[in-house]
Parts: sequence; C-alpha cells; structure tokens
Amino acid sequence: MPMLQGVRVVDLTTTFMGPYCTMLLARMGADVIKVEAPGGDVVRRIGPSRNPGMGPVFLAANHGKRSVVLDLKDPDGLAALRDLVAGADVFVTNLRPAAVATLGVGAADLAASGLVHCTLPGFGSAGPYGDRAAYDDVIQAGCGLAAVQGGSGEPDYVRSVVADKTVALMASSAILAALVGRAATGRGRVLEVPMFETMASFTLLEQQFGHVFTPPEGPVVYPRTASPNRRPYRTADGYLGVVVYTDKQWLTFFDLIERPDLAADPRFATITGRTDNIDELYGLLAAVLPARTTAEWVAVLDAAGIPAQPVLGVDDVLADPHLAEVGLFEPVAHHSEGALELPRLPVTVDGAAAAPVRGAPRLGEHGEEVLREAGFTAERIAALRASGTLG
Repeated sequence: MPMLQGVRVVDLTTTFMGPYCTMLLARMGADVIKVEAPGGDVVRRIGPSRNPGMGPVFLAANHGKRSVVLDLKDPDGLAALRDLVAGADVFVTNLRPAAVATLGVGAADLAASGLVHCTLPGFGSAGPYGDRAAYDDVIQAGCGLAAVQGGSGEPDYVRSVVADKTVALMASSAILAALVGRAATGRGRVLEVPMFETMASFTLLEQQFGHVFTPPEGPVVYPRTASPNRRPYRTADGYLGVVVYTDKQWLTFFDLIERPDLAADPRFATITGRTDNIDELYGLLAAVLPARTTAEWVAVLDAAGIPAQPVLGVDDVLADPHLAEVGLFEPVAHHSEGALELPRLPVTVDGAAAAPVRGAPRLGEHGEEVLREAGFTAERIAALRASGTLG
C-alpha cells in the first residue's frame, strides 16, 4: 500500500520548487490535485515536446498528479478552490504573501482545523524582504552559495536549480511531519518554508565554520570546500571525482602512491592538520592521478575503500549500469505523450520500489472528475464550464 494513500493534496504551485515538492508526495501515494491558471504552469512550455503544453520539465515535475484549471480572478473560481481545499488534507502554494492575502487562501481564510497549510515564499513573511519576488538564482546569490561557488574569483551559480529542489525537499519533510502530528492530535498545522532562510541554513551548515562560536573562533568558510584545488582531477584518459578523507584513507593513499613518508608529516597526520593544509593535499592528488587511467584508479581506490567515481555527463548517467540494475529509470506509457522514461522515487519501502504513478496531466484534464469527487453538483460544474471559470 502506498505510504500516503488516502491523503489528498491541493497543489497551487508553479515552476520548479512547489511542483517538485508535491510530485514527491504523489510518488509516495498522495492524491495531488494540481490547480492551474487558464494558461497553465509556465514550465509546460519549456523544452521540446510532442504536444503543446507537455514539455519535458513539466512531465518530470508533475507526474502522479491530476490537473484542474480554475480562473481564480473569477469569484466562482476562487470559491471552487476553497471548496476543494476544504476536502483536502494538505494545501501547498508558492504564491507570494501578498497574493495569498489577496486571494484569501491564507490559513486563517480557509479555517480548516485539520488542514496542513504550507506556503513556499521567497522570503519569510515576518521579515523586511517578506514580499519580494524570488527565483532560484536570486536565492543562490543571497544565501552565500554563489559566493562560495565562485571561491576566490567571481561568484557563480550551481548549474542546477539547487535552491528550488532543496527547499522542495525541506517542504515535503515538514508536510510529512505535520501529517504525523495530525494523526496523533487531529490538529492541522500552518507551515511556511521560505527559500531564503532554508538556503541560508543549508549553506551555513559547514560554511559558518568558526562563526558558530560567539565570539568567533575563526573565519567563515569551510577550507576543504573552498580550496581551488577541490575539483574533478584529470587522469590519463578522463576525469575522476575522489575524496580521501579519514586517517585510514590517507595512510592507504600515501602507500598507493609510494609516499609513506607523508604519513609522518605533522601537517597531514590529523584531520585538523589536513583541513588547514588541504591545498597541498589536493595539489598532490592533481599531480599523481594523471599517471593512470580512470578505470585503473577506480579499481585501485575502490579496493582500498577510498570513494572515487568517474565524472559522468548527463547522457552517461542515463546509461549507468548501476542505475539500470536498481531500476531507477521507470518506463511510462503516457496516454497522450507516448513512451517516456522518468526516475522513480529513489527510496525503497520494505525492500521494494514504490509503485509507478500516472503520467503528468494534460492541462485541465481532470477538472470535472475532481469536482464531482469534491461534491460539486452537475449543475454547478456546468455553470463553471459555461462561464469559462473551469478550463
């Protein structure tokens, strides 16, 4: 049985962060109702497609959901949304606080005592940035991540929407915790999971460094990740990601490269010393790894218990034999888009992968079906359809 079977989620989110959060809930078995504006989620139109409005990012971030199109500028559409939420367990939106207030879909407006109400704003509503707009790049810039990524040079972005996806994971875990609490108490929760605060705490985990103490006992920024020599290293025929970390791993590595004398060097004998002198050690890695091929190093380091992996392109990841063996990529026979392949939920439950879910919905595909389930009469549905409020 899916872990969240019987849980209904009303999803009023767009782009990456909110849809990824609710897709994870759908993957765990929740019935996720995606409420879209008449034009649909903007990511429907990103990338190549077989049919209009069914681009690859949308297909990846929204599978497992049902789609209802409601014009929330129409009072009848807004009333329909509120009625849907009244019968739901969870409501998720990434609208800015002012828009939530204008539409009247704040927790106080909905007044459902058992509802888990989760908003995903750019910035916490209690602070001076509360109603600023935000996207992934803006948050990477503001939370310190872009500066750390750029090292001693110009700031740079992680080349993935890492803020969107990290905040989505935080939000999904908060929603699950709230559902566990509700099962014990019957009480809903009001959750706010702001991007800025979430990514600030994410970045500061190791980068706060000496400023964990009051007063500070050292500078900010974790030296190991700040080292310009921390990078994939060139081998004889490619690149390798390798992390030599513990005392045992470094002693073994020094023997592998026939430099046992380095084990006695006080700079490298402890993790404290190695952290302070990490540039020298990473320079050593860069100097010795070109002597062998990537495959040779992987074999040697794996046997020695030292983590190492070839640098793979996205095409290589899709063809990786380990991922194929564990069945990460799930074939999807989509009812309108044909054959697709998507990653499954990367979690096993009782030793088995979660069951496949439906493909991403076409725009408004499930409108009448969802409204009927919510108790709307045929006459009300027909009136919403006739007025254009139900797309």
